[in-house]
Amino acid sequence: MAQSKVIISCAVTGSIHTPSMSEYLPLTPDEIATQAIEAAEAGAAILHLHAREPADGKPTADPNVFMQFLPRIKQATDAVVNISTGGGQHMTVAERLMAAEKTAPEMASLNMGSMNFGLFPALERFTDFKYPWERDFLQNSEDFVFKNTFKDIAYILNTLGKKNGTRFEFECYDVGHLYSLRHFADRGLIEPPFFIQFVLGVLGGIGPDPENLVHMKRMADKLFGDAYVFSVLGAGRHQMPLVTQAAVLGGNVRVGLEDSLYLGRGVLAKSNAEQVARVRTILESLSLEVASPDEARAILKLKGGDTVRF
Repeated sequence: MAQSKVIISCAVTGSIHTPSMSEYLPLTPDEIATQAIEAAEAGAAILHLHAREPADGKPTADPNVFMQFLPRIKQATDAVVNISTGGGQHMTVAERLMAAEKTAPEMASLNMGSMNFGLFPALERFTDFKYPWERDFLQNSEDFVFKNTFKDIAYILNTLGKKNGTRFEFECYDVGHLYSLRHFADRGLIEPPFFIQFVLGVLGGIGPDPENLVHMKRMADKLFGDAYVFSVLGAGRHQMPLVTQAAVLGGNVRVGLEDSLYLGRGVLAKSNAEQVARVRTILESLSLEVASPDEARAILKLKGGDTVRF
C-alpha cells in the first residue's frame, strides 16, 4: 500500500530489558508517561506501551498500573496509543489481554506465532543487578516458549478486534508468521489495511540481516499485495540501520527503549525522545515526511482516540 508519509512508532519500555541495563529505562508510571509524551512531541505518531511494577521495574499486566499513565498520555498528546498484548515472560494470554480489554485502545500489538524468545545472552554482558528477579528472568528465557497459538490469536482478534474495534500491529518475527497472518485474513477475522511489523534480530526469530528484511517485504508483497502497510523493528544495535533500510524501501519505522537501549555505538539513549529525534532526522535527510497521529490514523483506518476508555 503506497503512502506519502512515514509513521514513527515508539516502544517506550517493553518487557525485555531489565532496570540494571540502563538508568534511562522508564519504570514507574510517571517515567513512562513522561517519556511517552516527550516521544510524541519529538514526532512519534504511535506509542507502543507496556507496564512495569513501580517498585522494581518487573513487567506487569495489571490494568491498574496502565491506568496510572494512560490518562496522562491521552491528556497531553494526540498520539495513537498501542497497548501490548505480548505482555511479559510467563504471563497467560488472559493476563496479557487485561489492560487492552479494559481500555479498548485504537491499536494493540499481536504476535503472530509461538516461538523461542532468548534473552539469556545478555548475561554475558550484564553481571550486576539491582533487583533479584532480573537474573532469573534472563536465565529462564533459555527454556521459555512465547506462546501464541492459532487459538490464542483468534481469541485476541475476536475479543479486542470484533468487540472493541481495536486494530492491530501484527508483529511478525519470521516469514512463517506472515503466512499465519494470511490465514486469518482468509478466515475473515481481519480486514485491510494490515499494519505488519517486521521484527528482526530477536534470538529465536529471523536474523537482523538486510537480506532478510528484503525477503520479508517480498513475501508480504506476494501474500497481501497492496492491502498492507509495513514497519520495521531492529533489535539492539541493528535498530537504526534496519529502520533506515525500511524507510528507503517505502516502509514505516519503530524505535524506542524496548527495542534498543542505545543511541549509537556504546552510547546509551537518555530517553525515547532521543531515538525518535534521531530517526526523524534520518527520514528528513532522505526527503521523507513524518506522519502526524491523525495522518497515521487515516493511513491505518483507526477508530479514533475519542473511543478509548481511559
